[in-house]
Amino acid sequence: MAYEEKKFNLPDLIDISKESVIAHLGLYAGYVKNCNALMSLEKELRGDAASNTHALAEVVRRFAFEFDGMRMHEYYFQQWEEGANALDGAGALGSALIQQFGSIVEFEKQLRSVGMMRGVGWAVLFFDPASSLFHIVWVGEHMQGHLAGVPIICGLDVWEHAYIAQFGAGGRNAYIDAFFKNLNWKVMEKRFSAAIK
Repeated sequence: MAYEEKKFNLPDLIDISKESVIAHLGLYAGYVKNCNALMSLEKELRGDAASNTHALAEVVRRFAFEFDGMRMHEYYFQQWEEGANALDGAGALGSALIQQFGSIVEFEKQLRSVGMMRGVGWAVLFFDPASSLFHIVWVGEHMQGHLAGVPIICGLDVWEHAYIAQFGAGGRNAYIDAFFKNLNWKVMEKRFSAAIK
């Protein structure tokens, strides 16, 4: 068994270059490849687990980084598939965001502020079905800060690789502007619908 690289139906993006997207997709492909390599290596090391205790521990720890890197990028690129589509403020997701945050503008402001935090990682909108609450969380690297068992609604990649080649080292804010311009909110609405079922 192995993971396969997913293909995304991405249009030309607004204010994000094709070259930047191609490079970013290449990074995603690397996470898929590394997941498969680590699974293979783990199987090999488990053949003599007693002698390979330390190596096995490192492989198991590393797998979480590569796996979450793979999955987070799948969430990320799916959000741009088939082109930008505005959030329907009267729809289920829009209404729920307005109820909790007061407005779509305030929700976006809070997601942006987490995205602008210092460090490498992700600004992630989670929805906790048990409490019917959204949480905007900083996920460090790919795997630190996830909320256990809580579905991801929207993921904003703010590692430098997402923006530095096009926007420069100080260009995170301009990149986040472009990120929002390209979101297909129908994708997030489907995630939300699945979360509330």
